[in-house]
Amino acid sequence: MSTANNGPETHLTHLDEQGRAKMVDVGDKDVTSREAIARGHVSVQPETARLIKEGLMKKGDVLTIAQLAGIMGAKKTSELIPLCHPLPLDRVDVELELDEAGSRINVTATARTTARTGVEMEALTAVSVAALTLYDMCKSVDRGMRIEGIRLAQKRGGRSGEIILED
Repeated sequence: MSTANNGPETHLTHLDEQGRAKMVDVGDKDVTSREAIARGHVSVQPETARLIKEGLMKKGDVLTIAQLAGIMGAKKTSELIPLCHPLPLDRVDVELELDEAGSRINVTATARTTARTGVEMEALTAVSVAALTLYDMCKSVDRGMRIEGIRLAQKRGGRSGEIILED
């Protein structure tokens, strides 16, 4: 287990010697099993949480649609993030948990691949797209929603091994 390296030896891998954008060459990396877990949440009004729980939102089953949107978003990550490598995804799971007491919907995405580069961006994109979908589906009843705390929680595989930022 390690933590993120933000020390003085960190360099920007997406810039060449002239400072121009470049896609990182991963051709010399080993193909390994990789996994990333990302999290975030959408804060809502208590009434919005109640409507979601009781299935009374006019646009339908909010949680299932947001789950599917998150999975679809993960699959499109390299089309959305300019220098992100397209990856063959082995698995993407998006879990949404309605936390009525906290007036929020917690979103967790797990992405897995067997590839030469990590799958963090896919997990983060899945959480982001699921949260945006929740916002879109609920905005007619709750203009005060907030998408918050999107972050990488864990990653495994590749040269950097396992990084656990939170359980």
